[in-house]
Amino acid sequence: MPPSPSTRPQAAAPPLRDRGDACPGALRLHRAADGHLARIRLPAGDLTVRQAAALADAADLLGDGHLSLTSRGNVELRGLAEGCGGRLAALLRDAGLLPSERHERIRNILASPLAGLDRHTPSDVRRWARELDALLCASESATALSGRFLFVLDDGRGDVAALGGDVSLLAEAEPGAAKDRTGPAGGALLRVGDDPAALRIAGPDAPRAALVAAEAFLTAAAASGSGAWRVRELPDGHGLTARDVAAALRSAGIGATYVAEAPAPGARTSLPYADSAAPGIVEGPDDDRALSVLAPLGRLSVTQWRLLTAIAADDGSGTLRLTPWRGIVLPGLPAAAAPRRLAELTTAGLITDPASPWHRLGACTGRPGCAKSLTDVRADATAALAAGAAVPDGLPTGPASEGLPVYWSGCARRCGHPHGSWIDVLATAEGYRVALVGPDTAPTAAHTAAPPPTAPAPAP
Repeated sequence: MPPSPSTRPQAAAPPLRDRGDACPGALRLHRAADGHLARIRLPAGDLTVRQAAALADAADLLGDGHLSLTSRGNVELRGLAEGCGGRLAALLRDAGLLPSERHERIRNILASPLAGLDRHTPSDVRRWARELDALLCASESATALSGRFLFVLDDGRGDVAALGGDVSLLAEAEPGAAKDRTGPAGGALLRVGDDPAALRIAGPDAPRAALVAAEAFLTAAAASGSGAWRVRELPDGHGLTARDVAAALRSAGIGATYVAEAPAPGARTSLPYADSAAPGIVEGPDDDRALSVLAPLGRLSVTQWRLLTAIAADDGSGTLRLTPWRGIVLPGLPAAAAPRRLAELTTAGLITDPASPWHRLGACTGRPGCAKSLTDVRADATAALAAGAAVPDGLPTGPASEGLPVYWSGCARRCGHPHGSWIDVLATAEGYRVALVGPDTAPTAAHTAAPPPTAPAPAP
């Protein structure tokens, strides 16, 4: 029997938005149960070591001494004191993390974290991300976008294409073209929302085309009178399709070819690209290596963050990349240094092995940070792991649940839950309800279990 509506997310009619988006940012702080919260947008998850050091200083001096990683590759600072907004803004501004204060909440750009790093790398879309960010920050109309509107740039391996982008670019390499490791060698497929069709455009036009598509959404949202924040929220009769965007691109002088049967978002290539969601050492060309690690339940202490920053500065390329799987990639290490540095990060409590019981385990903030949460889900998830399972008393075993993420939520909002299919551990007044959810999974009967007793959890 399928779970009841209270046990799994349900598709709902698009909401009528009669107010502005209150999504937190670096300048608009959110009052949470544990103090104020700031969300700093990091397009493509990119940070220099100087910027990473500034975030550590902000967490240390103004916050609770931790950094939270989001499912969009951004950073949250929690436990901020009343009245610290000016000091925080000054720190971020000095580090170059606020290129445009009017645009800071709309710089939501996800890009494939390993683009340009692994041996069989497809085209590097990260140049697109930088160009798109600059275009956004120079656009007056873009300031009307919601803080939840999302651009997704997939390098062809299919790792981020299915993560719910409003405007998505999927890189396509030219047949027989030599790899250009500084930028896309071919073109791109542009998609909007859930439209299965796409537009094929030239690589150099991709960033500008993405902005034009976002502006087309704003036009459609205004015409609908719905106040929609995202493409999927546009009501029937006012939806945005690839054909609509094609017309807007023509008006902007950008050529596009309509593709009615484009590959499904998230379809993975058969080429042996590295798994960008898995921790470990990523082998690049020649002597290049990258380290990919995950933060347990998405939280890092300032000490852990400073170690990552030091490794990036001393042995890496001087940059860090945050991933939508609440991880960090350190590019540019020499092969000889990579195993030793990975061992240091293991000792520091980060997830460095795909076999770790912490891998694919996530949780919302829960209590005490969130007043809407029914319980301390992070403590309960940790206790469940210590008891030998990632869920309170286990989900019925079988191929349907194998390898899926497990996500603990303190209330039915399920903030930050994974995309696709996952094991949903939902706190209710009667205990935790556990079910398989998602578009790729057959419904399963949910069961209820009391939280496990608190116990020390295994090391990552």
